[in-house]
Formats: sequence, structure tokens, C-alpha cells
Amino acid sequence: MSVIVVGVDGGGSKTRVVVADEQGREIIAVEGPASAVRPGQVEHSADVVAACVRDALGAANMTHVLPRILCVGVAGVGREPERDGLWQALAERELADEVVVHTDAAVALDDAFGDGAGILLVSGTGSIAFGRGPDGTFARCGGWGPVIGDEGSGAWIGRRALNVASASADGREPETALVNALLTAIEADDPAAMVRWAAEATPAQFARLAPVVLQVAATGDLRANSLLSMAVEELVIHVRTLARKLFVDERAAAPVALSGGLLTRGSPLRKRVEHRLKSAVPGAQVRSQDIEPARGAVRAALRSLGIEVATA
Repeated sequence: MSVIVVGVDGGGSKTRVVVADEQGREIIAVEGPASAVRPGQVEHSADVVAACVRDALGAANMTHVLPRILCVGVAGVGREPERDGLWQALAERELADEVVVHTDAAVALDDAFGDGAGILLVSGTGSIAFGRGPDGTFARCGGWGPVIGDEGSGAWIGRRALNVASASADGREPETALVNALLTAIEADDPAAMVRWAAEATPAQFARLAPVVLQVAATGDLRANSLLSMAVEELVIHVRTLARKLFVDERAAAPVALSGGLLTRGSPLRKRVEHRLKSAVPGAQVRSQDIEPARGAVRAALRSLGIEVATA
């Protein structure tokens, strides 16, 4: 084997690494802990990525091989300082001949559409929409992080679910099954315990409450369903905004792909988003295939070598 490349998808909940050959064929894939870049924590993210890459090479019995290119698509590097900082930290770890750093959304877009036009909506721990127009113009929407943005994401849903539960415990809102379900999820007996839990929780921990909301909504709970409807509206607005920026307006034909832990194929939230897109973005042509950002990172790595691999 003359050339191997490594593609990495680093998110707020996990990191996925794919080792591939020069034809883009997967040799092995492994998963590790979150590596999203948080303010002031570039070195930590680089440590996690490096450990995952070494684990992947070890699992493939290729510890003696230096990859030609390591392409890392990671959350939290939308700004140049963070992107350059992570590149420098990874380059110093000598993981490959060459290191390339992109946003996680960019490598997911690459897997969805290659060089073609389209809009990618991502909702996992965080959320973002990223698109390329027919003329090659790039645009992004959302992805402002867990404190002031990431609307419709797992962390956003988790935070607001706790808000609903606290209001219900006060009597400011009607009773909802979310209260007991959330207390069970955070292993607490008293609603007052939500204050301390939330004060110490990470975005990934908030995101782990989103499936609880989905489960409660499936029982018919009105407040849980209302919260999910809000999340859907927020996510659909991302797509509509990019449709207007990149494809003239929301009625123009626009390929749309959905990705992230909350929008996997067949998931309850994905079904709601797809249904709402039909009316809010009538030109959306939603693709059914699963998006694998790490595979997109492999494709981007090979493109750097002048090798094009067709999209799935």
C-alpha cells in the first residue's frame, strides 16, 4: 500500500476516525471521546484527536505507517484563530506528513455533495447549516455555540427541557411528564437538584437529555411536543435562510442533506424536520442517505493529493 490517509470527524459528543487507502476505501474506523474545540482548549482537542488517530492505526496494525494526510473536521473551528491553533497543535504531534483542518460541517458537506451544490443541516450536540450554491458560493448559518446559539440542537433541547421542568415544578406552567423523566436522567430526586446539575453540565451532558424529551413526546405529552416543535422551527429556519442566500429563494430546487445524532435516518426529529421542510422550504430535495463526516474528511484529504472520489 503506497498511500494512506486519515479522516477525522470531531464533535461535541464523540470523535470518529477513518483510515483509508488512496482509492478512499475504508481500512478501519474507530470512535473516541469528544474533541470539539472549546475556547482556550485547543491543546485538549489536539490530544484527543491524536489519541484517536493512534488508536486507529494501532487497530489496523499500521503503527509503523505515517499517513500522507490527516484531514480533521472538528466543531468549534469556524474562526481562523481556533482553526490555525488546532492545525499548529496537530502538526507538532507529527501524526501525518501533512495536516488539514476544516469545520465538522465542511467535511460533512463534502460527504453529502462532493463539489456539488447543496445545503447540509446538522443537529447533534450543536447545530449548524452549511451550503454551497450552484455558482460555488459558500455560506453558513448558525453554529454560534452552546451559550448563544446552536438552536434546535441536542444541548439546546436539553437546556430548554430543564427550563420547562423548573417552570412546571413552580406551577408557572402546566404539569408535564418531563419533570420526573429529567430527574431520572440526571439521577436526582428533587427538582431543586437541577440547578446544581445544570451549573456543572457540559454541552454533551445537556444533549443527552434530548432523547428523554423525544421519549416523553412520544407518549403524547403536550409540553415535550411543543418543545420539539420549537426545535424543528429553529432547524428549518437554518435551511430556509441558506436556500434564500444560495438558491434565490426557498422555492428553488435545492438538494438538502441531514446529519448529526438527532437527524439520523428514521429518527423522530428528522421525520418532523422533513415534514416541515415541505411547506417552509418547498424547493428542498431531501436526500435519504446517511452522511458520514469522517468519510467526507477522507475525500477532502484525497482531493489534496489530486485524487477525486465519487460521493455515495
